[in-house]
Amino acid sequence: METATEFERWEQRFAAPEYVFGTEPNAFLKSQAEMLPKTGKALAIADGEGRNGVWLAEQGLDVLSVDFSPTALEKAKSLARERGVTLQTLQADIITWEWPEAEFDVVVGIFFQFVGPAERADIFAGMRKALKPGGLLLIEGYGPKQLEYKTGGPSELENLYTEELLGKEFAGFSELTIRSYDSVMSEGIRHVGMAALVDLVARK
Repeated sequence: METATEFERWEQRFAAPEYVFGTEPNAFLKSQAEMLPKTGKALAIADGEGRNGVWLAEQGLDVLSVDFSPTALEKAKSLARERGVTLQTLQADIITWEWPEAEFDVVVGIFFQFVGPAERADIFAGMRKALKPGGLLLIEGYGPKQLEYKTGGPSELENLYTEELLGKEFAGFSELTIRSYDSVMSEGIRHVGMAALVDLVARK
């Protein structure tokens, strides 16, 4: 992966005046509201323009929103100000980031499928490391059938999730629930239409 071109691609995408993926939280994340602790620290990785991080902050959590696009993070800060919540932001590439150890009560990763299997394994390891024991992990991504729908996500099959893949990666977690299903999405201008989704909810 050429980080420079990838970086430029995302910078260009986020330079649009509108919120490319909308300002509302991801539907799966929102559906897990009751699972969230009332207080604590949350990490939102590859959080883009902040729609998910800001929503987590609205739930009363102390949120760190990480993304490698400075343009996206500026939009995340604006959204937080608009909603009257505090959002900590960090510009970092999650592939090379030094993940903190057992620091977060909640770790959220929504649609970060711009990496191949080797880098993905490192990111998953980082997510496991960053969670406190008993912490909540929430992941959503696209499954293989998304290649037919073409309504967002990567065009490489190897970047997509299966229940088996996530089950192996997080086998050591308790209360592990993974489901794959098709659903109509409406997230900004980039995620619109029928999508093949894979969700994971688990505790460390």
